[in-house]
Amino acid sequence: MTAAASLPIRHPPLSRALAAAARAVAEVLAGRTPEAALAAAADEVRPAARDLAFNALRDFGRGDFLLARLLSRPLKDQKARALLLTALSRLERRPEEAHTLVDQAVEAAARPFKGLTNAVLRNFQRRRAELVAAADADEVASFRHPRWWLDLLRVAYPDHWQEIAAAGNGHPPMTLRLNARCRLASADFLARLAETGAAGRALDETAILLDCPMPVERIPGFREGCVSVQDWGAQQAVRLLAAQDGMRVLDACAAPGGKAAHLLERHDLELTALEADERRARRIDENLVRLGLAAQVITGDARRPANWWDGRPFARILADVPCSASGVARRHPDIKWLRRAADVAAFAQTQAAILDALWPLLVPGGKMLYCTCSVFPAENGEQVRAFVARHPDARRLPTGGELPELQLLPTALHDGFYYALLEKCP
Repeated sequence: MTAAASLPIRHPPLSRALAAAARAVAEVLAGRTPEAALAAAADEVRPAARDLAFNALRDFGRGDFLLARLLSRPLKDQKARALLLTALSRLERRPEEAHTLVDQAVEAAARPFKGLTNAVLRNFQRRRAELVAAADADEVASFRHPRWWLDLLRVAYPDHWQEIAAAGNGHPPMTLRLNARCRLASADFLARLAETGAAGRALDETAILLDCPMPVERIPGFREGCVSVQDWGAQQAVRLLAAQDGMRVLDACAAPGGKAAHLLERHDLELTALEADERRARRIDENLVRLGLAAQVITGDARRPANWWDGRPFARILADVPCSASGVARRHPDIKWLRRAADVAAFAQTQAAILDALWPLLVPGGKMLYCTCSVFPAENGEQVRAFVARHPDARRLPTGGELPELQLLPTALHDGFYYALLEKCP
């Protein structure tokens, strides 16, 4: 063994990851996205910082509750506050690391706040049982969701709202989609996956649920375009839309292009992918290039077809509309604390405008699949019922069995999604 080979792997100190995570949490609470906030972190600390920051954001309602009882007055310095939130989240999740965590958090703190950081975290350790009991008795702190969010869940799902909230605080599953054009059997892919030291199981012919998340560069076949990352709930869209070879199809609000790519992997289509944001539209192109697929990618507002539609109707329309993203909160924990109750109604107005604008683009006998990643009825069933009431030529079709809609709630298998299939009567 060479001297170089025998050297131990050196990991960056926890203090650096804590500092990077705290900066990200402060920026997110000021309105920035977690991805943008973490982009400034050094490569060697970014994975650990991301884990710390995302857990702190998942636990924000609880951390905020605890800090209010640990501080004599509100802390105005947002970076110092974010560091305490991050450290408290870690202390609760990994109490066995308490000694190291406190030491490293003090190291990460700016000089004026080192004493405060040490005092607050050691005070939490001394009063842990008392503070945890108080947090568990408080609904927002216990369920780690805003009160308005919990109220909506309680009304919509009186028997399951607690499980839905709990799922929103967990880590999401990582599911892969096998490109049907590569003709890669799930058993063969799982064998290749095992060679990398990873494992998973098939959920259907092309969906693979990984036992543990892994970097995409380690996924066999990803670089070659034979595999993509896509939640199993999102993969249901292609089955429900039931497109056929040769059809003209519109994927509205298409970024980052997962559903458009899935459609093209399954069928030979004349597909138009529409996205309002030019930067996000470029991601559709990038994904299609990696997969060896082609579509017409257009930047435009789905509410204003006159600005981008060529006048030729579509046989199928996928209306994957903007929404609260309440069904994927565990992937984007910032939304729980940056969204407001009024945002749900605002999204519902946008969704209604998109549906009304796209409906005339559908051929008689054609089908539109309405899709959200929300669990709130105002964006889902209530939205579709109102649309059908406005459009006498719209008929609801079953999405499985006799049900006229499919509401997936977040579980260990998939995120929360809603689907409703509409047919335009000839």
